[in-house]
Amino acid sequence: MNFSLKHLAVTTLVLSSLASATPAFANLTAQQNATLVKSFTDTSIKDFRQFLASVAKSEPGKTANLGPAISGFLDNKPLSAEQQNEIHRLLGLYARVKYGKAATETLKELVAIPTFRKDGVPQHENPEFLKIADKIKSLAESFNLAFRNVDNRVYEITLPGSGDEVVGIHAHADVVPVTPENWVLKDGTRLDPFKVTQVGDRLYGRGTEDDKNGIVVALYAMKIIKEEKLPLARNFKLLVDTTEETSGDAIPYYFERNPTPNYNLALDGGYPVVIAEKGYGTVMANFPRRAPQGKGAEITALTGGLATNQIPSTSVATFSGEKPAELAASLLKAGKDYAKRNGGNLEVTSKVVDKSVQLTFTGVSAHSSEPESGINPVARMLDFINSLDGKIALKHNHITDAARYAANNWGLDYLGNTLGIGFSDAFMGPLTASLTYVGMDEKTFKLAVNLRVPVGKSTETLKREIAGKLDAWSKKTGVAVAFDYSIDEPMYRNPEGEWVKALLAVATENLGMPHKFGTSAGATSVHDLPNGVQFGLAMPDVKYTGHNDNEFKTVEQFLLDLQIVTEMMGRVGQLPRL
Repeated sequence: MNFSLKHLAVTTLVLSSLASATPAFANLTAQQNATLVKSFTDTSIKDFRQFLASVAKSEPGKTANLGPAISGFLDNKPLSAEQQNEIHRLLGLYARVKYGKAATETLKELVAIPTFRKDGVPQHENPEFLKIADKIKSLAESFNLAFRNVDNRVYEITLPGSGDEVVGIHAHADVVPVTPENWVLKDGTRLDPFKVTQVGDRLYGRGTEDDKNGIVVALYAMKIIKEEKLPLARNFKLLVDTTEETSGDAIPYYFERNPTPNYNLALDGGYPVVIAEKGYGTVMANFPRRAPQGKGAEITALTGGLATNQIPSTSVATFSGEKPAELAASLLKAGKDYAKRNGGNLEVTSKVVDKSVQLTFTGVSAHSSEPESGINPVARMLDFINSLDGKIALKHNHITDAARYAANNWGLDYLGNTLGIGFSDAFMGPLTASLTYVGMDEKTFKLAVNLRVPVGKSTETLKREIAGKLDAWSKKTGVAVAFDYSIDEPMYRNPEGEWVKALLAVATENLGMPHKFGTSAGATSVHDLPNGVQFGLAMPDVKYTGHNDNEFKTVEQFLLDLQIVTEMMGRVGQLPRL
């Protein structure tokens, strides 16, 4: 859409009459960006116009020949596609300089609200979600943005434009649970998961990477565009989900009652632009609790991940026996021998607690979409328990049943090869299968395997294949177990349109990345939405800390996210067509 100057009483970016077939590039290097940022402080600039005037006089501005674009913008003259992109690049730099500190403080405020699932309480009735809804409403309204709380399922913030098209920006307010005692740095520093602690360049806290950072940078980008009165050819809606980490029912609830945006970006994945997501699956094994049989020690409890998408850092098995001290020593020796035989990358401790023995395996926590980045203590604990037969006398019960099942069918391999279901796609990568969630109630011991499934095999075929193998195992061994299966289809998009070209250009130019689309093992709320892609906010080839103990976001990456999302929103908002 073109804008006519006679209809604008404010400074504008005058759009080219036709979208360029090839995206124009902003004439600014990452090094020049960094130099410009260092030249300013948040107290030295009043607004975007003053910032631009200062940039034009600066050495980096002169070196990059930004004068023509800046003077054209300030004088309301038509700009070329390249000049428009330069102005939007400067808008992103302005965002981090002017509002970087304020955005960081806002992130701290949101992290301080512990928005994880509470057993027995629907998410939309959880008091912590009422708190964060009020906080986001207060922020939005102070930024002169329209806010709607849709039945405490989704919080909608709107930045209006002149056209009918809507671009949905997706982020989520819920976080995965924490095990507070595991939030300890290597030097012994204890962290509060719900208080942002800065150590060096790292901002530690639950939600700093997944995904309260996404809410914050989107809100500030909208604020800046609104207060600078930059015209938009389309509307933006920030949709803050409350159930992304659990049931995933909030976004469908919203779209049953509201129109679906024409384009959808999740600030909850990876850079630069992710066009494919693996399907999310769960194999939940339910073992009926049974009285122990045989002689020896009894395993009375076992811990694992608190959610199916979370590989924890520790797994603790509790044993009861007649001679706890001797049992603790035997388990410690056997555990250390096991660790040595299996790579040595596992810490093993054993101690007597109230006449019981607690055996702890400590690995490395990870998001279940990236099992290769962690060391899964749940898989190792179950495999170890199963290996004890004949070495340490154990009574057999539901937990030893689960250990036998895990070792026989899944083992320490996270590619599904033990069960014989492994396959891979050249672009999306391999199927992964991780033992994650462990739970127990009065009747059942539950053990979940989290699947991430690429294209190449239908979900129904895979489900039948897994069910057939596991049912055959259950009949052969006589182990009583009931299975629940759920596998979503993977997402695979053919990227087309000016908007995707713009997204790719913004991310790759700012981050110095190859100009290529990406794929992800993690599913987001845009998985089933039209024109849905991930646009950050995690760097590929860097370990994702979102579901880990000691989750963090670096200050530099957070400010880069603010810069990139602001530039993206300005640029996509003003494209003549998407």
